[in-house]
Amino acid sequence: MDELEFNEVEEVVELVMNDYNQKRELDVMTMFHQPDKTKVVEIVNKLLRIIFPGFYRDEVYKIFNMRHSLSALVEDVMYNMQKQIVIALKNDPKYESMNEGELRKVAKDITLQFFTQIPRIRSFIDTDIQATFDGDPAATSKNEIVLSYPGILASTVHRISHVLWELNVPLIPRMMSEYVHSETGIDIHPAATIGKYFFIDHGTGIVVGSTTNIGEHVKIYQGVTLGALSTSAGQRLHGVKRHPTIEDNVTIYSGASVLGGKTVIGHDSIIGANAFVTSSIKPESRVTIQNQELHMGKDKIEKEELPQDDTWFYVI
Repeated sequence: MDELEFNEVEEVVELVMNDYNQKRELDVMTMFHQPDKTKVVEIVNKLLRIIFPGFYRDEVYKIFNMRHSLSALVEDVMYNMQKQIVIALKNDPKYESMNEGELRKVAKDITLQFFTQIPRIRSFIDTDIQATFDGDPAATSKNEIVLSYPGILASTVHRISHVLWELNVPLIPRMMSEYVHSETGIDIHPAATIGKYFFIDHGTGIVVGSTTNIGEHVKIYQGVTLGALSTSAGQRLHGVKRHPTIEDNVTIYSGASVLGGKTVIGHDSIIGANAFVTSSIKPESRVTIQNQELHMGKDKIEKEELPQDDTWFYVI
């Protein structure tokens, strides 16, 4: 291939520069108003080392010098988090009139508030690990769960990002949640509220919308969507509760969709696989898809009888 001529390169540069001048969102040049995606991912991974000191560590980690190692790590994460929060705050009109020094002070306060929440974050994660171990007979140990289960990674990063969301940090919580989404296939919006003992089984394809409320001891399987009935109104729905409320002790099996801001799944209920639920369900109910007849050649598999007891059933 012939080498490119200087004028040919310049023609392309001129073409792209002219395209930048259209003043669209993607043409914005305020690069120092956008948090650094790589740095945010580094912060997440270093926070995992703080939360799981025996599982995520670097090569120089020394158990006999734990306090020194933790001190250096915390200082590093706090410094970098504060820097990224300063940048993120520039995207909030509330801080438009502040100078750099004032923004640093706000970011420092937010960073300190976040770090005081580390014990609370860890207490929630501890219950998630316990729920996963209790609920999965394939688990051989809690170590295995921490080291290998995508559900625990996703719920852990959600616990982190949710605290930052509560502290009204722009952009960064969503960057964290989308990072772990790309790693695990589990999409939990940082605004979603999730109680203790949350168990994600398998996990791939799970979607939890921003206004979802999940109680304690809830188990959800792969492919579950806790979503909105419709998003056709776009930004007019911003801030409106669009996603369901899941009460305590609910199990939602694979492929099920529970939709709508007014939809409440009552406590101690079971939502069967592939169910499509758009209205509230009474406590202690079971929602199932009516069994279909399966045909294999000339033989027919008989329908399985549903158990008859006092439990509420919704057959759809």
